[in-house]
Amino acid sequence: MGNIIQTIGNTPLVEIRSFHTNPKVKIYAKMEGNNPAGSVKDRAALNMIRSAMERGEIDKDTKLIEATSGNTGIALAMIACMYGLSLELVMPITSTRERTLTMEAYGAKVTLLETMEICRDYAEEKGASGDYFILNQFANPDNYKAHIKSTGPEIWRDTEGQITHFVSAMGTTGTIMGCSMYLKEQNPNIQIVGCQPTEEASIPGIRRWPQEYLPKIFNPTHVDRVIDISQQDATAKARALVRQEGVFAGMSTGGAFHAALQVANEIEEGVIVFIACDRGDRYLSSDLFG
Repeated sequence: MGNIIQTIGNTPLVEIRSFHTNPKVKIYAKMEGNNPAGSVKDRAALNMIRSAMERGEIDKDTKLIEATSGNTGIALAMIACMYGLSLELVMPITSTRERTLTMEAYGAKVTLLETMEICRDYAEEKGASGDYFILNQFANPDNYKAHIKSTGPEIWRDTEGQITHFVSAMGTTGTIMGCSMYLKEQNPNIQIVGCQPTEEASIPGIRRWPQEYLPKIFNPTHVDRVIDISQQDATAKARALVRQEGVFAGMSTGGAFHAALQVANEIEEGVIVFIACDRGDRYLSSDLFG
């Protein structure tokens, strides 16, 4: 028995069977929507807040601030409420209404600004003022360390060490960095595949950052290959996943799955794991499933 924080992690692997015909290639979705706040970001949010508290950087009187496209903010709002912390989240105005309402339900203050880059600048300015503590998921090693501690080991355990390819969307890049570090330590031959949007695409949770905003935690040597994903392909695969496999997840998951299928069609045998980042119900006010 324990509180809700103790339910973070140990999410299931689900085999995806209806999209390819080669029996020697297995594709699994790591179902991160099963985390209590609904996404893979629960792991990083917990590790960032808990580690900062353990180091004495924050306490009950600290005002936290963070820029987010959604999932990290929801996760931080849940963790902050459990620790009794004040939290302001800064999000692009284009974010779905479900995201804002969920953050507010947990007790966070939400500020909406024009773009993600503007949100990041705003949060960093407030953090620099000394009145707020910015967690800064884009530069915080505790982001990727969460996946060295939990996500990577779970995937290795649940595939019985048979994983050959790991596929993940790249936003803050924490998930792919941490999982790569852990999995490559177990078997350096595992291929790490990242997903980024094509130049014209807008895919929540996957970013093609301008150089000046590239996450500081990102190390390109930890990624063997990057696949560009179109908005149309990410949307189509998200819809196909829920209708053919019952996997209800967002557009970034659709993008990762599209990349996983591309890899599956290129190899003769292997075990591919992709991150199903979140739950699809936080996109219902958008046209993703329309």
